[in-house]
Amino acid sequence: MHRGKGMKFVGDSRVLAPEARTMKNIPKDYSEYPGKTEAFWPNFLLKEWLVGAVFLVGFLCLTVAHPSPLERIADPSDTGYVPMPDWYFLFLYQLLKYEFAAGPYTVIGAMVIPGIAFGALLLAPFIDRGPERRPSKRPLATGFMLLAIAAITFLTWQGVDNHDWEAAKEYGKIVADVEIDTASEGYQIASDQTCLTCHGENLQH
Repeated sequence: MHRGKGMKFVGDSRVLAPEARTMKNIPKDYSEYPGKTEAFWPNFLLKEWLVGAVFLVGFLCLTVAHPSPLERIADPSDTGYVPMPDWYFLFLYQLLKYEFAAGPYTVIGAMVIPGIAFGALLLAPFIDRGPERRPSKRPLATGFMLLAIAAITFLTWQGVDNHDWEAAKEYGKIVADVEIDTASEGYQIASDQTCLTCHGENLQH
């Protein structure tokens, strides 16, 4: 048997190599794991920023092309006004119109159902803890997400489709000139109680 045959040398991992002491900020080499993982900085974070920038520019272009409509000043005495929430709450607004989530069951529609839905989305990554990154390999998390997207899309569409837009336009129409009936009883009461000294003759304050 030759000298040294079959011998193996094992390095001590507690002793740092000379290059490791001088090159602390160099990221790991992920070339051995293609498609499995990557450095958070700058690779992954740069992709996130690029996607966010695309959506931000698209949203800004949408706001310039279709500015938000303005309505008249809110009048608490107008019981005929039909409120309409912003688009990101429209699916919850539509949910409260169904019998099982309205009337005496408003708590179910306003708190219980949304709480269960968003709780399931929050717990999905912890329930399905597989190492795969492809959606097809993560059936539980992917299923929760697709179900949430489908429910939100359907409820939002129903909220837009069932809303009376023509009536809402009339309710919220901005009136430039307001006619005040100075002969009415209410106006006389306001005059007698010197309300006009603070609120003005046209009750503009």
